Amino acid sequence: MVVGYHDRGGGSIRFNPFRAWQPAPGFAAKVAAPPYDVVSRSEAAALAAGNPLSFLHVGRAEIDLPPELDPYDSRVYLKARENLHSLMAQGVLVQDPEPSLYVYELTMGGRTQAGVVGCVHVDDYERDIIRKHEKTRPDKEDDRTRHVLTLHANAEPVFLTYRRQPFIDQAVASARRAPAREDFFTDDGVRHRIWRVPDPASLLDAFRRVPAAYVADGHHRCASAWRAGRELRRANAGHTGQEEYNWFLAVLFPSAELRILSYNRVVKDLGGVAPEALLARLAAVGHLAPTADPEPAAPGSFGIYLAGQWHRLTLDPATIDREDPIASLDATLLQERILTPVLGVGDPRTDQRLDFVGGIRGVAALRDRVDRGEAAIAFALFPTSLDQLLEVSDAGQIMPPKTTWFEPKLRSGLFVHTLD
Repeated sequence: MVVGYHDRGGGSIRFNPFRAWQPAPGFAAKVAAPPYDVVSRSEAAALAAGNPLSFLHVGRAEIDLPPELDPYDSRVYLKARENLHSLMAQGVLVQDPEPSLYVYELTMGGRTQAGVVGCVHVDDYERDIIRKHEKTRPDKEDDRTRHVLTLHANAEPVFLTYRRQPFIDQAVASARRAPAREDFFTDDGVRHRIWRVPDPASLLDAFRRVPAAYVADGHHRCASAWRAGRELRRANAGHTGQEEYNWFLAVLFPSAELRILSYNRVVKDLGGVAPEALLARLAAVGHLAPTADPEPAAPGSFGIYLAGQWHRLTLDPATIDREDPIASLDATLLQERILTPVLGVGDPRTDQRLDFVGGIRGVAALRDRVDRGEAAIAFALFPTSLDQLLEVSDAGQIMPPKTTWFEPKLRSGLFVHTLD
């Protein structure tokens, strides 16, 4: 069993300023859009309806094409490039004259997190200085790699985190004393503020002392940026290592400011088992009792909605190996003790009976999925902690799929990094 820090060669994060394309004054609220991968095609189309400036026209360009068209058709990527260039040509997006770093602050429900926007090096991803905790799917990698190469740009930043450093906090606080370049609210009530760092030297020096960064959200964007950089290197006979395609767009937040929400599960059927019999099987797994409060109060407990009633299942703590960063995750415990042996759910990455519901939707969404007949049973999980994420990443291990849900989400369209 591998526990704790796993040394993979040492080094430190390379961080670089860049000439960002950003919304011109007065356009940020219109341009800003949810990330491409948190909305379906129909949701993206509805959100962008009546707003030709929404960055969803770039991230999900299929909304501007016939609905029967395959989302991976080459015309989708060409449309995304056309839409991006249109925003630039109209002056909706404008490019900063000098390479810069930026501070991006998000406030939601009284909580604030402030990250630094810049570019990280593709080789740091390959060397595992940028550390991962999830496997990526080849089809999703292929999609975003084509997106990067066709646009010749990183259209959306990767969400990274690092262990808090006082010297970075000081530099970020200094930048935030000036008036914000952008200050607006999105429909979900999140406040977004952006500052340009006038002198990035102190922040660049500070990040040289950060030994590793961790992918919080955006594993597929990371992998795709790395693949795109590798392809552009191979295609350039005069490659020197100084080209802009060696870098990709990221926002780095201190881990102490971040919040992970639960990533819940629903199963479409009970595998032919009657609800009463299933409850008996669940009672053999741990302490099971009806509850009016389905939110798990601690790790190792689950809210379960079945046949119109919430139950709470609590595992015996003595049976959980808290020294094992993977086996002790609630997503692992649920899969290995309930989903597979009790419900017959197979690989969570491929089993079509299993679906995932982000915690931002609340336990009411789980109940509704079951009451509408879209699922037969729902499970509310206790959120994974930041410490667990860092521990798993440092150990070089991989979490189960859909283990972490970060809120608030970074808005796309506020920063674009072109590769030339």
